[in-house]
Amino acid sequence: MRIIYSPHYRIDLGLHVFPTEKYRLVRDALVTRGVVSPGDILESAPATWEELALVHTADYLQRMRDAALTPEDIAQLELPWSQEMVDGFRLMTGGTLLAARIVCGLASQKYEVKSQKYEVRSQKPEPGANSSVPLAAPSDFRLQTSEVRVCCHIGGGLHHAFPNHGEGFCPFNDVAVAIRVLQASGIERHAIVDLDVHHGNGTAFIFESDPRVFTFSMHQQHNYPMWKPRGTLDIGLPDGAHDDTYLGALEGAMPVVMAHQPACVFYLAGADPYEDDQLGGLRLTKAGLCQRDRMVLDAVRGGGAPLVVVLAGGYARRVEDTVAIHVATIEEVLTRPA
Repeated sequence: MRIIYSPHYRIDLGLHVFPTEKYRLVRDALVTRGVVSPGDILESAPATWEELALVHTADYLQRMRDAALTPEDIAQLELPWSQEMVDGFRLMTGGTLLAARIVCGLASQKYEVKSQKYEVRSQKPEPGANSSVPLAAPSDFRLQTSEVRVCCHIGGGLHHAFPNHGEGFCPFNDVAVAIRVLQASGIERHAIVDLDVHHGNGTAFIFESDPRVFTFSMHQQHNYPMWKPRGTLDIGLPDGAHDDTYLGALEGAMPVVMAHQPACVFYLAGADPYEDDQLGGLRLTKAGLCQRDRMVLDAVRGGGAPLVVVLAGGYARRVEDTVAIHVATIEEVLTRPA
């Protein structure tokens, strides 16, 4: 299994609840504990502005490039603008895109980690092909994909970004960009399993009118964001739901997601449903979060789809708890490959 990461994900945000240091800490913990070797880790390359434009408006991207965000833009994004911030989140978007290309067989297996280069083979439909025809079921699709069936990105899950603005620490919507790039290459049907504590409002909005993309969000209902655009399947849980209620709802939802027959699944494995998270109130235990990961992985494996895992949110009072949850997710992926 490949792991995607860049040391440039650590961004100086000043005094902020978003611990960007967590990405390095997760990477270091995985290597120190022998979960992965340094050779398993690939550095991401930044998403191009053209790739970002598959989701985001030209005006918004221009404002991001030119440091021309308005005070209202900054207030919605809840991050200070800096070149470091823009570059870091372009890299993070590129990391999710690289992970998606790997599991869908669009990236070669000859990587040059130091130079961050990778080759892409076009899989666009032949001229005259009918792009509206659904892809084959996952069992048939497996023949077209690489042998790498799952890839974890130590980053990503920026689900609050809309086409024309960023929100909630999310300047660019990395999963949406990756899906649009895959669709442009002829891989059309996708599913998003968003288990961050917060509703994936930007993602739901982006794909609201695209039946090829199944958006599933299970979140704390009475929490950010106030406006929750409708996704394909939304489960808003009460405050303090705890493990049993959460896992029971997830058990019922995953067969519905996989019935969509996605060619690729994106799993936002947020650490913020944790009981001691500063921005969440679902109060799951670490054991409950591990069981959550197992349920998702088993369902995706049973459906035969490639899987991209991104970390999404995590704001525990002790950053060590957030790191431990993210590390446990990646360990679970390694022991239960999709």
